[in-house]
Amino acid sequence: MADAPAKLRIDKWLWHARFFKTRSLAAKQVSGGHVRINGDRAQKPAQTVGPGDVLTFAQGCVIRVVQVEILGARRGPATEARTLYTDLTEEKDNPPQNPGFEGKGRPTKKDRRALDLSRTPKG
Repeated sequence: MADAPAKLRIDKWLWHARFFKTRSLAAKQVSGGHVRINGDRAQKPAQTVGPGDVLTFAQGCVIRVVQVEILGARRGPATEARTLYTDLTEEKDNPPQNPGFEGKGRPTKKDRRALDLSRTPKG
């Protein structure tokens, strides 16, 4: 396998590290001014990053802060992508919880039979 380059385009690195699903989405975030490299706003997707650089960007509702550890040669599986960076994002105490099932909604077939039996007139 070829050696990894000393620098890599920021959009390509964000895609390799699996922060964005496509490279064009990563490029759109960078060109929109939503990514910072070492505190400075990145203007172009072709701007390069290297090991030791700190990136700050929004991913969903979370502001991610990551430090580039190594540059990947390919977009591999998620386990390989996690080795490309160190996550410096502060964790919140109360992460949003998914709503639980309260037992409401469509009745089961057994419940529908019970309703039908209770509605039939006796006579």
